[in-house]
Amino acid sequence: MFEVTSGIVETAQKVVLYGPEGIGKSSLAAQFPNPVFIDTEGSTKQLDVQRLPKPSSWEMLKQQVAWVKQQGKSRFGSLVIDTVDWAEMLCVDSVCATHNKNGVEDFGYGKGYIYVAEEIGRFLNLLSDIVEAGIHVILTAHSQIVKFEQPDEMGAYDRYQLKLGAKTGSRTAPLVKEWADIVLFINYKTFSVAVDDKGKKNKAQGGARTMYTTHHPAWDAKNRHGLPDELPLDYSRIAHIFSQQNSVADPQQPPATQTPPAPSADTAQQTTQQPPAATPQNQQAAQSTSSPQQPELNPNIPRPLRDLMVQHQVQEYEIQIVVSKKGYYPVDTPITNYDPGFVDGVLVGAWPQVFEMIQAARKRIPFS
Repeated sequence: MFEVTSGIVETAQKVVLYGPEGIGKSSLAAQFPNPVFIDTEGSTKQLDVQRLPKPSSWEMLKQQVAWVKQQGKSRFGSLVIDTVDWAEMLCVDSVCATHNKNGVEDFGYGKGYIYVAEEIGRFLNLLSDIVEAGIHVILTAHSQIVKFEQPDEMGAYDRYQLKLGAKTGSRTAPLVKEWADIVLFINYKTFSVAVDDKGKKNKAQGGARTMYTTHHPAWDAKNRHGLPDELPLDYSRIAHIFSQQNSVADPQQPPATQTPPAPSADTAQQTTQQPPAATPQNQQAAQSTSSPQQPELNPNIPRPLRDLMVQHQVQEYEIQIVVSKKGYYPVDTPITNYDPGFVDGVLVGAWPQVFEMIQAARKRIPFS
């Protein structure tokens, strides 16, 4: 037997905001209900917003998303990935490092783009889990102008689209557009083109910032809420869509200013089993039972790995022990002497498995 329901189902929204640089995408995203930013490119420094540390690896970005889901809508109303095109670069770097390639084109026959699309698809599934938890997800992105030719029609024209996967073999942009409930293209609207006394067209005039909400031959956009085709760049014009959702966080909750606690794996399901955000008291208790107080790490350790080590309170010798047991390097080999490809492709690329081995070793050997 299946239960049949009817009527409108109120859910959190999946939103994409894209347009040229500096037009106000981040400022618009900052007005969504109680947002927390994952700022992949450092564009929110001038905004008074809650933000997580800039992710230095794809793995760190995924764990930050999982942590936001763990906190729930009682703490955050919206998650903003700013920007998804910079997040895609982290994904490409991870895929290449995992397969020991210098670039996505080195795979041959478009295989690299398939691997990237698969990884982006899994990431969008993580973001969908956030939406299911009642938290809006907003992806900001830059736009790019491409030459577009319609089949069976004469000529070609320029159109704006997401700046994802510049190569024709990339599948990222279609995945993101299909995933989203709302895609808003933000651009400067040209009111007129000046003409001189000889009838020759001169420069464009106007420049009001405008949100385009529906598909047009010159840009991608969509919405499922009956919005007008064009709107001024003003959050109040779309606020009713998001105020319908009961996703605004409790104002009594403190802002998210601390570094997220480390999940034990890269899936949201596993992360939700972790304890709540650490407090000074339970941090001290955890350190006394699982690992010693974090010493100062060697600053020459590659940053993507060092950030994960700090986030998970892992010491250098713990990495060395796990690596030596797998036969990669002698136990006394400093991490700074590891091959960069090994660090990126194995230690960072497979960090959940590496951290599980470290946790298993902690249970067998009381570190002191």
